[in-house]
Amino acid sequence: MSPTLGNGKVCYLEIPAIDVARSAEFYKNVFDWNVRQRGDGATAFDDGVGEVSGAFVMGRPPALAPGLMVYIWVESAAATVEAIVTNGGEIVQEIGGDAPEITARFRDPGGNVLGIYQEPS
Repeated sequence: MSPTLGNGKVCYLEIPAIDVARSAEFYKNVFDWNVRQRGDGATAFDDGVGEVSGAFVMGRPPALAPGLMVYIWVESAAATVEAIVTNGGEIVQEIGGDAPEITARFRDPGGNVLGIYQEPS
C-alpha cells in the first residue's frame, strides 16, 4: 500500500541517534515500525501504517526538550508507556499531563523527547 500523498503532508522524519541499531530496535519493538536498510546503507523506517518514513541520523544533537513536538498515535497509552520503559526509554511526562488529551512524553535511547497520543473512547 502506498502512502497517501497530498500537498502539505508530513512525509519524512530524521531522528537523531547515538546508536542507530539501538534506536531502530526501540521504535520497532515499541511502535511496530518497519526498519529497513536503504540503498545507501542508512537505517530507515516506515511508521506502523506505512504513511511516514524516515531515517536515523548520527552527528546531530537530540531534541532534548519539547519545542517542535512529534506525537505518535497509539491504541493504548498505558501499554505503550510500559513498552517504552521495557525497551530502554524514559517517561518524562506521565499520562494526564495534557488532560483531557490522553498523551505522555518519552525520551528515546538517542535522547529525543517525543509524545504518544491515544484517541479518546
